[in-house]
Amino acid sequence: MAGVNKVILLGNLGSDPEVRYLDSGSVVAKFNIATSESYTTKGGERVEQTEWHKIELWDNLAKTAEQYLKKGNTVYVEGKIKTEQWTDKDGVQKSGIRIRATSMTLVGGRRESAEGDSQPSAPAASRPAATPPAASSAPAFDSVSAGSSEDDLPF
Repeated sequence: MAGVNKVILLGNLGSDPEVRYLDSGSVVAKFNIATSESYTTKGGERVEQTEWHKIELWDNLAKTAEQYLKKGNTVYVEGKIKTEQWTDKDGVQKSGIRIRATSMTLVGGRRESAEGDSQPSAPAASRPAATPPAASSAPAFDSVSAGSSEDDLPF
């Protein structure tokens, strides 16, 4: 039976991306994003929980991250879960989870730097070169007449 391994995250960068250019010609960017949720306990106390996620981008997405992502940016990431296993310097077996992103979108517009210069915003959506953006073929909202038996909802 086939399975689905899909992750969708919207969070804030904890630091600037760490970008490496490999001898093979590939580029990899790694960074952490924080997702938070809050709730109120029965006692009326407000609780906020933050989860940190390790993100990994490759090639064109990594180059886009290097150019546009900075600590504090809000980013939308889609990808899949990858489990890592390694042995640390003391010989102890360890494991962890990393999200290998397949698409990424910088959320928000221009950001003002400390000097007051505005920084360029990233493209609305950055996708790997193998997946070009789909052309919009959605019909116009006014294409269904008011007297039609079909819903006039756009979805």
